[in-house]
Amino acid sequence: LISDHCCTRSSKCRKPCSRSAETVSTRREAEPVRADVKGTQHLSGLGGAAARAGAMAKLLSCVLGPRLYKIYRERDSERAPSSVPGTPTSVTNPHSSSWDTYYQPRALEKHADSILALASVFWSISYYSSPFAFFYLYRKGYLSLSKVVPFSHYAGTLLLLLAGVACLRGIGRWTNPQYRQFITILEATHRNHSAENKRQLANYNFDFRSWPVDFHWEEPSSRKESRGGPSRQGVALLRPEPLHRGTADTFLNQVKKLPCQITSYLVAHTLGRRMLYPGSVYLLQKALMPVLLQGQARLVEECHGRRAKLLACDGNEIDTMFVDRRGTAEPQGQKLVICCEGNAGFYEVGCVSTPLEAGYSVLGWNHPGFAGSTGVPFPQNEANAMDVVVQFAIHRLGFQPQDIILYAWSIGGFTATWAAMSYPDISAVILDASFDDLVPLALKVMPDSWRGLVTRTVRQHLNLNNAEQLCRYQGPVLLIRRTRDEIITTVPEEIMSNRGNDLLLKLLQHRYPRVMAEEGLRVVKQWLEASSQLEEASIYSRWEVEEDWCLSVLRSYQAEHGPEFPWSVGEDMSADGRRQLALFLAQKHLNNFEATHCTPLPAQNFQMPWHL
Repeated sequence: LISDHCCTRSSKCRKPCSRSAETVSTRREAEPVRADVKGTQHLSGLGGAAARAGAMAKLLSCVLGPRLYKIYRERDSERAPSSVPGTPTSVTNPHSSSWDTYYQPRALEKHADSILALASVFWSISYYSSPFAFFYLYRKGYLSLSKVVPFSHYAGTLLLLLAGVACLRGIGRWTNPQYRQFITILEATHRNHSAENKRQLANYNFDFRSWPVDFHWEEPSSRKESRGGPSRQGVALLRPEPLHRGTADTFLNQVKKLPCQITSYLVAHTLGRRMLYPGSVYLLQKALMPVLLQGQARLVEECHGRRAKLLACDGNEIDTMFVDRRGTAEPQGQKLVICCEGNAGFYEVGCVSTPLEAGYSVLGWNHPGFAGSTGVPFPQNEANAMDVVVQFAIHRLGFQPQDIILYAWSIGGFTATWAAMSYPDISAVILDASFDDLVPLALKVMPDSWRGLVTRTVRQHLNLNNAEQLCRYQGPVLLIRRTRDEIITTVPEEIMSNRGNDLLLKLLQHRYPRVMAEEGLRVVKQWLEASSQLEEASIYSRWEVEEDWCLSVLRSYQAEHGPEFPWSVGEDMSADGRRQLALFLAQKHLNNFEATHCTPLPAQNFQMPWHL
């Protein structure tokens, strides 16, 4: 019995012991599982925090990012896959058929953009009218401290509201996959200037201030090694001649002239610059924005243009557009035409269309302060911009100076003649509707009582001395005169008052001083007075100009004395021979175009200058 009882008891005790052992082993096996679960939860928490931080960073980029205007159509038949990390696969291709080429903002972004654009226009209007507003408020006694403080509170509240609107615009952009893809590509391009990133960024048209710099003025190795190149103060310009020794300024004379100099400075930097370059006025650019966007889209999508930002030596950023025709069968595609626009011209809708239609490779650029270019269009800044454009054409685009042609319209003749003077190996210069000097044209539109102030202001701050610069160039030159030009004439509807005539006369007098003596000068002026091709032909035939004889005389002189100007040809020539030679040279250097100042030049009228 005792034995059975013990066996029974031991059997009863075995079950609890086995259960406790199983429980212990189960707990030991569960501990690693719980640790793995906790580690997975910790990692997922870190991943979620990183994702939230990335989302907030992307939202901030959308708030501070540039305005996106347009997504260009795909130009290549095969589209390379996106190399930018983080780009959603559903929006890798910005040219999906479901998207219009114009960027389609969401409602929140669209309305916020409208509010901010309206605020920008009001700010521009208030900026230009601020002198009159301050004068009016001062007369009314509103500039006292008791009234300025509440006004500052209102201004601060308005700024806070505009900041809130900007944040709402950023949220609208953040919800738009098109903009998120664009901002991803833009940030990747700023981090890595690879060719693939730039290719993808070129598919977008956005605020050019955020475009990365493509070419620096110090990039050419010759600039870094030479000391005679441009400095940060700017390139060299032709300055007005100094006073003679007998009229040297004393300290007292300088003090007396100080008020006039201050007045000239204020006039040039306020009214004068905006009258001379109306295209730099923000309100005009705002009104032309749809036309500029359309013109830029045409250059990129139809002409396969490539946009680039150049950094000049003065810190200004220059907006350029390059159309490469070297791969075509047309021989003129091997030549590059650098276009210099007028005082209200932009490369998007300017004179670049003429050489493009003629089949040339074209490089267009905007003046400082025009569209995407920064700065203000004073002569020094203009020359600095032209210098970096020429350097870009030579060292980045790969054109030799002998393959570059300068084509300028109107006021663009200043930068074209400066480049011709500074780069004497350039192939040719074509000046359309340009002038010799700014002073006569400035005096035409200002009161006679302001003659001294206008002359002083132009000479000191706005000295566009095209003829003086052109005479420093030794290569072929062609001038195109508009017979019904209403802008560069000092007397309305009088063709002899066209300042293009003076540009031709100064050029010929510099290059052929013996030919352009009294007889030659008189007959060329008669030829310039002709208002039609029939009158020109009658004057030309009246003096029986023998072109073969003129060519033989010039070629024999060039073979004997070399091509450097000025020439002394015509020194031992009869008066009749000088007349023939003068008419022959005038006809070879100037072509008439029956049109007004702003009429686009047809491609058939775009001809290369004559040369021996």
